[in-house]
Amino acid sequence: MTTNWQDGAAVPPPQVPPTSGSVASAPSARRPRLATRDGRILGQPGFVLHSYPYKETSLIVDLFTRDYGRVALLAKGAKRPHSQLRGVLQTFQPLATGWAGKSELRTLTGAEWVGGMRPLEKGALLCGFYLNELLIKLLARDDPHPQLFHHYVATLNQLAHGEPAPIVLRKFERSLLKETGVATDFTTCTSTRGAVDAARQYVVDPERGPRPARADDTWPRVSGKTLLDMEREDYGDSATQSQSKTLMRFLLAHHLGGSPLNTRQILIDLMQL
Repeated sequence: MTTNWQDGAAVPPPQVPPTSGSVASAPSARRPRLATRDGRILGQPGFVLHSYPYKETSLIVDLFTRDYGRVALLAKGAKRPHSQLRGVLQTFQPLATGWAGKSELRTLTGAEWVGGMRPLEKGALLCGFYLNELLIKLLARDDPHPQLFHHYVATLNQLAHGEPAPIVLRKFERSLLKETGVATDFTTCTSTRGAVDAARQYVVDPERGPRPARADDTWPRVSGKTLLDMEREDYGDSATQSQSKTLMRFLLAHHLGGSPLNTRQILIDLMQL
């Protein structure tokens, strides 16, 4: 397959990730979707986030797609030994997918491995499962996020190419909260309505944003410099890396409403991410 994911068809993303970690070539959310007259979707770029058995021979697949967001698909017969889908519906593999139906659970009509990405291994593989768990728990079904999709592709590439996992994950976590509309502005103090001061200490209200830290605060304290660095996606400072890890853990826990992240705890135990 030689066409380009950027022009509406399903092909591999670039193998070398952007050095900045951003996705400069992410497309507009208004790109026409690939659909036939009868409503069937064809050639939609997507990744399997999770799948689980359904009856004896089928799977229910949670798919993250570029133009349709998360969709639930019934993969009929995918568990049969000779099914063409059996070896295709794997996590972290770029796919060209198709489906039909108008209910919440559609029927998968095709999935083709596209290729072009390095596999995730060892610690990077665990980080990939962490990304998938975040998407499953924080993205509503059928809510398109094409910008986030391309950031996900770039993040998988960065992990596969050995870029520092803590920095890659912080950037994706922040992007995910922005895309879902719950991220606050780290550059403005909610108390003074002025700019965050790099030299001051702050706490971040998950619903409102930064305010000056007080002696009785139990929320994580971060420097204004850390907040400004995070807004610029600059994680070169070791203090920024440490404080951003604690802050993002706090913010994610709030927006998850107490729902635990299984892979996050494993990452903390094994890699201190």
